[in-house]
Amino acid sequence: MNALAVFALAALAAVLAVQVAAAAEQAKPAPVEVEICGVEAAKRKAKAAAGDDADIKDKENIAISNCVKAPCRLRRKTTTHVEFKFTPDTEVKTLKTEVNAKILGIPFPFIGVDNTNACGGIFLADGTKASCPLKAGQEYLYRNKFDILEIYPKVKVLVHWALVNQNGERILCFNVPAKITS
Repeated sequence: MNALAVFALAALAAVLAVQVAAAAEQAKPAPVEVEICGVEAAKRKAKAAAGDDADIKDKENIAISNCVKAPCRLRRKTTTHVEFKFTPDTEVKTLKTEVNAKILGIPFPFIGVDNTNACGGIFLADGTKASCPLKAGQEYLYRNKFDILEIYPKVKVLVHWALVNQNGERILCFNVPAKITS
């Protein structure tokens, strides 16, 4: 092989490596400000009522891929990754997801992720795999992904994501405005 061919192959490999790295970086969840709901929101509202500096917005513990500010763009025929930290107040034996898109106030479930077992997506804060039951006071990291199906209409939605325990209580939930696009 001559020097020109070797140079061309090396240049092509470098370009491909940059494109692969860029694609991987895009898929990583990025922190986005969302409205917290459920038990965590109640705790924060109580702190705020007591004069503490707390609010129901969170921009540090919840990350959504390809979204740095609301409304998040959810492109059809792509996969969106969600990651967030939480600390349960009590032992959690089981966890299920509650994931929907509210359109005009009507919740439509995200197919394949709503009402599924969330225990398989639980990790310790250091990234080590964990599972249910979860200990009270221990910080956990939850990771999941969902497909934005081609059949979803191109509309503005309010995405609602919750982790629900064995008693039907929302351990953590959040709402974030989004727009489904092509």
